[in-house]
Amino acid sequence: MEDNNKKNQNPTSTKRRDIIKGMASLPVLGLFGIEYARSNHAESKGETVDMIKELGLEKDLGSISAKSYDKPKDTIRLGIIGAGSRSGSLLFHTGFAPKKSVEDFSKERLEAWMGYRDLNVVLTGVCEVFDERAERALAAGNNSVKAYSGEKNLPKVKRFKHYHDMLESDEIDAVIIATPDHHHVSMTVDAINAGKHVYCEKAPTRTEEEIQILAEALKDSKQVYQLGHQIRHNPIYPYAADLVKKGILGDVNLVEVTTNRNTPSGAWVRHVNSDGSPKSGDARSIDWELWQGDRPQAPFSIDRYYNWTKYWDYSTGILGQLFSHEFDAVNGILNCGIPATCMCSGGIYYYKDGRQTPDLVQAVFEYPDRGMTLVYSATLANSRGRGRVFMGNEASMEIGSSLSVTADGNSEKYRDKLDKKLIDTNKPMFTVGQNTGVDGVSSATQKYYVERGLTSVKIGDELKDVTHLHLKEWLDVIRFGGETSCNVDWAVQEAVILQMAKKSYLEKRQVRWDPVNKQIV
Repeated sequence: MEDNNKKNQNPTSTKRRDIIKGMASLPVLGLFGIEYARSNHAESKGETVDMIKELGLEKDLGSISAKSYDKPKDTIRLGIIGAGSRSGSLLFHTGFAPKKSVEDFSKERLEAWMGYRDLNVVLTGVCEVFDERAERALAAGNNSVKAYSGEKNLPKVKRFKHYHDMLESDEIDAVIIATPDHHHVSMTVDAINAGKHVYCEKAPTRTEEEIQILAEALKDSKQVYQLGHQIRHNPIYPYAADLVKKGILGDVNLVEVTTNRNTPSGAWVRHVNSDGSPKSGDARSIDWELWQGDRPQAPFSIDRYYNWTKYWDYSTGILGQLFSHEFDAVNGILNCGIPATCMCSGGIYYYKDGRQTPDLVQAVFEYPDRGMTLVYSATLANSRGRGRVFMGNEASMEIGSSLSVTADGNSEKYRDKLDKKLIDTNKPMFTVGQNTGVDGVSSATQKYYVERGLTSVKIGDELKDVTHLHLKEWLDVIRFGGETSCNVDWAVQEAVILQMAKKSYLEKRQVRWDPVNKQIV
C-alpha cells in the first residue's frame, strides 16, 4: 500500500469461499463493533419493514467464522528487503519499532503493538541500499515486542546491502519485500528459489513479461507467497461478496471504482519535506547502482529515488499503486478475474515536473461473459471522495469502510415494498459497517485509507489493523498450511489487468487478453 496524503466464475471461486470461511473468528457484529441501520424506510399506515430480516440476512451477520490457532511455538526468522516508509508499517505490525518511537506511543497504540508478540517472529536481516533507512530498520528490529516483554538472548539484526547475500543466509526463513516495483519479481523468484517464503508488496509485476516468470516460479513451489493487499481482512468485503451471491443486487452489470488525491505527496512528489526542505540522501549514502538494478543506468537522482512511481522504468504509476487496490477489492467481491478487453486513456495534465506516468487515468474493462463493465477513474489533482459502487438491476451497493444497499426504482424484486413506500430509493435499505471515526482523523492519508477500509477493523472491543491480520495469515499458512488470501493465482489476475491498462494507455488503443496463449494483444 503506497503511502499518500489524499485522498463466468473461474477455478478460484472455491478458494474464495475458503477465504471467506477463514476470516476472523468472532461474529461480524463483534468484528465491526457494528452500528447498522435496519432500514431507512418510509412509514405507511404505521407499517414498517426490517430489510435485513426480510432478505434473510440476519443469520448471516454472525456466520463468518475463522480458523483459530494455538499460540505458535516455533519462531519464524524474518528478513526485510527495502526499508522505506511502507516497511516501517510492516515492521510495526509484526512487532518491531524503534525504542524512541515506542516511548511516544499512546496507551492504546502500545497495547496494540504488544499484542503482536503472539506472532512469535524475530527479525534477523535488513537489506537496504540507503544507510539512514537501514539504521532505522535495524533500530526497529532490535527493539521487538519480545525484547520489550523482557525476553533475553534474542538475535541481533544483520544488515545486508545486496539481497542475494540475505537469501544465502541460513538464519532467515521468510522475507518481506517492500522495494520499488522494478525489483518485485526478480527478488520474489530468487527468494523462492532460495527456499524462503515471500510476502511482497503490490504491484506484483512491472511488465507483462514478468507475469509468466512469477507464475512459473511459484507454480509448484512449497514456499508460501502473499501479495500485500490487506483489505481481504476487512469483513465487510466477504460480507459484500455474500450479498452478491445471494442476488441482493440482482445481476451486477456495472462497477465504478475511483481514486482521488490532491497533494504533492499523494502525487509522489516526496523528495522534499512539508516545509520545502530537501530530504536526506545523496550518492554517498545511497548505493545507486544496486537501487537501479537491471533498469537503464541513469545518473544519481534524488527525484527518481524518492519519486520512482513517476517513472515507467520503476513502476506502473497510478495503475500499480492505486488501481491495484480497487481491483483487488472488486475481484475479492465478484471473483471477476481477467477482463476480455481494456481501453485506458489519460495524461499528464497537472504535474508538469518531468514525470512519465499520468496524473489522470480512466479505464474501461469489459467482461462480456458476465454481462459486466468495470470502470476506473483517477485524478491526482482533486480530492473529492467517491466510493466503490456495484450496480445491479435490482439494487446498488456502495462500499468503503462501511456498506450500504439501495433499491433500484425499477426493481421487480423490491416492487411490492417500493409501491407501498416501505423502502425509499433515495435512502439505503440497510447499512452495515464500523464506526470509523473518520471525522476525527486529521491526516489526509489516514482519512483516505479509513474511508476505503484499508486500516482497522473492530474485533469485540479491540481494533485490529488489517495489515497485521494479512501478515499474520501469511505466517499462519507457513506454520500450519493452507492458502493465503492473495496467493499467486490472485496476483497473476491482478498483474494481467494492470498490464492491459498500461499497454492500452501507452499504445492508445483497445487491448484484449488471449487466454490460450496467455498474452495481451
